[in-house]
Amino acid sequence: MLETSLNQLEQLVNDLMQKNTQLSEQNAAIAQELAQAKEDNDSLQLSLMEQEEKHGATAARIQALVERASAGVVNA
Repeated sequence: MLETSLNQLEQLVNDLMQKNTQLSEQNAAIAQELAQAKEDNDSLQLSLMEQEEKHGATAARIQALVERASAGVVNA
């Protein structure tokens, strides 16, 4: 009976060790995916800021053209 209990305990320890290895591998993969997602997020935020800056400059140019056109209509 003691031998059976020891065999069962040994099997449980082996199973736990295998599960621990699997979870460690999954954790490492998830950590890598998270790092990539953070990098992608930073890149997208920078790109968004650049686009907002360009759109702001474009909007200012359009507004200036509209004002010039409006002034030209009034003077004409």
